[in-house]
Amino acid sequence: MNWKKIGLIGGGAVAVLGIVGFSVQQSRKNVVEVQLGKVERRDLAQVVTASGEIKPKTYVNISANAFGKIVKLYVREGDTVKQGQLLAQLENVQSGADVAAMSASLGASQTDAVAADAAMKTAQADLNRARADHERTQQDYSRAEGLYKAQLISKAEYDSRKNAYESAEAGQAQAEARIAQFKAQRESAGGRVNQARATLTRASDVLSKTVYSAPFDGVVTNLPVREGETVVIGIQNSPGSTLMTIADLGLITAEVKVDETDIVNVKLDQSAEVTIDAIPGKTFKGKVTEIGNMAVIRSTGLATSQTTAGSQEAKDFKVVVTLEDPPANLRPGLSATAKITTASRSLILVIPIQALTIRQKSDLEKKAEKGSAEAAPPAKSEKKEELQGVFVVKDNKAEFVKVETGITGVTEIEVLSGLKENDDIVTGSYRVLRTLRNGAGVKKEKVSEKKPEEES
Repeated sequence: MNWKKIGLIGGGAVAVLGIVGFSVQQSRKNVVEVQLGKVERRDLAQVVTASGEIKPKTYVNISANAFGKIVKLYVREGDTVKQGQLLAQLENVQSGADVAAMSASLGASQTDAVAADAAMKTAQADLNRARADHERTQQDYSRAEGLYKAQLISKAEYDSRKNAYESAEAGQAQAEARIAQFKAQRESAGGRVNQARATLTRASDVLSKTVYSAPFDGVVTNLPVREGETVVIGIQNSPGSTLMTIADLGLITAEVKVDETDIVNVKLDQSAEVTIDAIPGKTFKGKVTEIGNMAVIRSTGLATSQTTAGSQEAKDFKVVVTLEDPPANLRPGLSATAKITTASRSLILVIPIQALTIRQKSDLEKKAEKGSAEAAPPAKSEKKEELQGVFVVKDNKAEFVKVETGITGVTEIEVLSGLKENDDIVTGSYRVLRTLRNGAGVKKEKVSEKKPEEES
């Protein structure tokens, strides 16, 4: 009898243990292993990274302004030059001869103008004398006319004075005509002088374009030509020969290309850190001093204003970062990367970027209504609303919480609302976050059992 009781009790215990074990096993099937993190408070900086090259702030490409052969180069690449220093000389035999000929022509025209002016003065003296003679003979003729009427002089004397008056009148008219003639000659000579002077100016300009001098103090950073080479002037759609490049290396910049999605956050005077491939291990401080207003197509390097058709290709904007205390060994063209700090916050709530996920609002509402009434399926025309949030772990369950975010750092993002400091949140893995359901049971993933994430 006793053995029967013991057997029954033992069998009952085994059955209870089996039921409990089965229940635990079934409950564990719905538990998801996740990576956990906490909402922390710390400093955060938003950084835009862009690549480009080192360029001097002030530089000029000296191009050929005339066609000719280089007869003398007075500098070499790397030389330091002063403003006004002679750099190069092109052949100038023809242009020099033109200047000499124009100078001689101007001299001759000026001599003609002096002669015409002298002739004008002589003609003016003759006119003054003719006017005096005309006035004197007119008075004699008037007196003779009165005396002749009073029969006090003979007819011959009256006719003589009359002829003298008419001759003086003709002489005055002739002198006035000569004045008009010499005046026109003097104006013509003045016009020839102006014409010769303009021609000499043009010839002198052509001659001056065979000589090149430094526009400012700087360094010869590029010298692609040699003595004896022939250079040409640029024409439409065809650039001219570049003789050399002069740069002021006292002010060095990093000219980088910022992606169109980041340019709205870049502002003047923002601080930046610049690294240069040729100088590893060093970071140079700088500030944003220039922001381009025209987008540049990344594949072609052309500004959007230079293309006639619309393009969906990736675009960049030019941003210039001026370096503070650049080293003397920097050279234009070195590859550089700039990290521009576009925003910074102190002691703010942050979470890992990978913790953020997206869920459909309708899916969350279905979960909330499940068990009381079956939610009606949304109409086909209803627009799906997406919510951004994270899964907060409470009582070993993952609850989706909508969050608002602010600035973004390299690996973390600012939380404006929805979370509190030290909240436990699900940070991974990506495969788990993509499929994790609201309200699902979770447990912390063991490091030893962590497997590589599957690619989506």
